Amino acid sequence: MAWITRFLAAVAFLAVGVIFSPETFGSNGDGSLKLSTYLKLAHLLSFSTAWGAALWVTFIATTIMFKNLPRHRFGNLQSKMFPAYFTMLGICCSISMASFGFLHPWKSSYTAEKYQLRFLASALAFNLANLLVFTPMTIEMMKQKHKVEREENIGEEIGWSKVREVVKANPKLAAINKKFGMIHGLSSLANIMAFGSLAMHSWYLAGKLNL
Repeated sequence: MAWITRFLAAVAFLAVGVIFSPETFGSNGDGSLKLSTYLKLAHLLSFSTAWGAALWVTFIATTIMFKNLPRHRFGNLQSKMFPAYFTMLGICCSISMASFGFLHPWKSSYTAEKYQLRFLASALAFNLANLLVFTPMTIEMMKQKHKVEREENIGEEIGWSKVREVVKANPKLAAINKKFGMIHGLSSLANIMAFGSLAMHSWYLAGKLNL
């Protein structure tokens, strides 16, 4: 499969980087220094993966799909994609928070590091809320919404033009739309809050770079 090939290629490049790193060649290197480097690598990779995925899905991919796919196809695709998306973000945020917490124990950390741990914990919490609460509710409401819309022979168009007209004459669909909009809004808010938390941590990391 193509994704396996790409994954193995990424692992191979990572392995080469580890093999040729100064810590690897240092025969008398301190074990704690090596552990610190590996933890920093784990933190950087997991954070950058979460940050990049959140940026792409939130602001680019979703918009492109909505503008180019029939609404029901768009919704069905989202129902498959978002559980995987929030699972991946949850795993990445967990690794990022755990590695950062190990490198900066709470009791000995400065205030700045404590704030960063809170930001990472917030990102994890918002993603878990989406994964475990809001996304399942949104998908269930979407299925009900699609069922009613199919009865009205709408859903294969792109955009909201037809559904707005039908909602005015269909109280049942209007009620479902209202509930769907509320749950979807909470899910979107949680996603934005998670993205914002990661953005705050990116600013912290940028301040630590020595380019």
